[in-house]
Amino acid sequence: MKHLLSAALVLATYWSSALADPPQNFVLHETPREVPEIGFADGQGREVTLEDFRGRTVLLNVWATWCPPCVEEMPTLDALQAELGGDGFEVVALSIDRAGPGAVRTFFEQTGVEHLGLYIDETGRASSKLGVLGLPATLLIDEEGRELGRLIGPAEWDEPEMVDFLRGLAARGGKRAIPAEAEQSALSE
Repeated sequence: MKHLLSAALVLATYWSSALADPPQNFVLHETPREVPEIGFADGQGREVTLEDFRGRTVLLNVWATWCPPCVEEMPTLDALQAELGGDGFEVVALSIDRAGPGAVRTFFEQTGVEHLGLYIDETGRASSKLGVLGLPATLLIDEEGRELGRLIGPAEWDEPEMVDFLRGLAARGGKRAIPAEAEQSALSE
């Protein structure tokens, strides 16, 4: 029994420390930030807002078909949605293509993207309100609609380290794990 408890503690500490720090160049904010109200359209032309995703952890990726790094990372976002997408997590790939949803639909078909919804902001207002200055830009938004952090530039979203990090945040309702050092000191008290 003692060994089982020790093994569980080691495993919990490992996962806690693994999830405490984001992978790659993902920057988490010290405290969640309010996200401005933004509107965009889905593939059928219906108006959508981030409020429509409330209750889920959202990975909002602002991208365009004419952006080479965006094009390169899109299959990894599709794979991430295939693996984690559901009631508690959603990848929202928001295109700022002015050519409209047809260009995005064609891109998705040509590249084999099949798990992502089609979302578009032809006006660029949403990315402007979000303070996006370069592409791709990805915001991590908690189930209450607050920005937890962001990553500027491309990423390999289907890498095990990234998937585990996002899975851990989604499982915690968007809250970061307790750093291993804090957990250890709490256990020793």
